[in-house]
Amino acid sequence: MEKLDFKKEYKDLYLPKDKPVLVDVPEMTFIMVDGRGAPLHDEYHQAIEILYGLTFTIKMSKMSGKQPEGYIEYVVPPLEGLWWCNEAPFDLHQRDSWLWTSMIRQPDFVTPAVFEWAMEQCRKKKPATNFAKARLEKFTEGKCVQIMHVGPYSEEPATVEKLHAFISERGLKNMTGNVRKHHEIYLGDPRKTTPEKLKTVLRLPVE
Repeated sequence: MEKLDFKKEYKDLYLPKDKPVLVDVPEMTFIMVDGRGAPLHDEYHQAIEILYGLTFTIKMSKMSGKQPEGYIEYVVPPLEGLWWCNEAPFDLHQRDSWLWTSMIRQPDFVTPAVFEWAMEQCRKKKPATNFAKARLEKFTEGKCVQIMHVGPYSEEPATVEKLHAFISERGLKNMTGNVRKHHEIYLGDPRKTTPEKLKTVLRLPVE
């Protein structure tokens, strides 16, 4: 059986073109970890360690005889991030004021019971890591505009401006703030990909 690959199955959500497009994002299940500050800080790297630790524990559960009911073969979805600021509109340049939620989508068979089992396994393997920071949550974005940004993260502001122009042209209202948030989906690994070739989905909520 072919593995489920969310990027291929839902191309409209994960593989937009380099021009803005309007999408309606349905409910999905994520493992999430919250934090603050620029992604260069240790807190962000610890969040990524927690997310991938839990995600791969669930994915490889079939190898331990603990395969959950409804388990399917799948490709681990890409890392995603929600970004915002408490006291002001989100500003891509004000890195120290950023708040964030890092998250990885999970298949439908990942229930709270499956998540708690994975938490227990991870705590046993890495007792020094604070897996209590993670949570399993259903998340619905609804109507958004998005675009594919190709290049360094530092050049995202110019691509976001294309989204702003599209929003204005279509008579939409930009709802980006500390409730509905700036959303990024990371399709490239900065450890293995040159900055010029990094691909990031940029998504803004609208109404």
